[in-house]
Amino acid sequence: QVQLVESGGGLVQAGGSLRLSCEASGRTFSSYALAWFRQAPGKEREFVAAISRSGDYTHYTDSVKGRFTISRDNAKNTGYLQMNSLKPEDTAVYHCAAAYRNSNYVPTTVAQYGTWGQGTQVTVSS
Repeated sequence: QVQLVESGGGLVQAGGSLRLSCEASGRTFSSYALAWFRQAPGKEREFVAAISRSGDYTHYTDSVKGRFTISRDNAKNTGYLQMNSLKPEDTAVYHCAAAYRNSNYVPTTVAQYGTWGQGTQVTVSS
């Protein structure tokens, strides 16, 4: 099983960019689908983006399509979320999550992910 640690959050003005990283421990990172979820105060955790274990397949929630890009480097045991054209409504704690898979299926719900990082705060000012 992997353990996940996020980094890269911070305060940015609207229209700016941030890149989040998710570093995984363990030697089986390439066997896991990887996703980013976010949770704003008083709201439920919501899906943002996910990538298959090979990196060949991705899925995004509609509100971030064209602005966010998920990627991974299996040789470095690290996943990324590049966030461009940030909006105040993107403000949240961002969590990466991993799900063991024996295929390139890309899960998109909270319940499908069993391993979570502690989260990193992203704040977008207007």
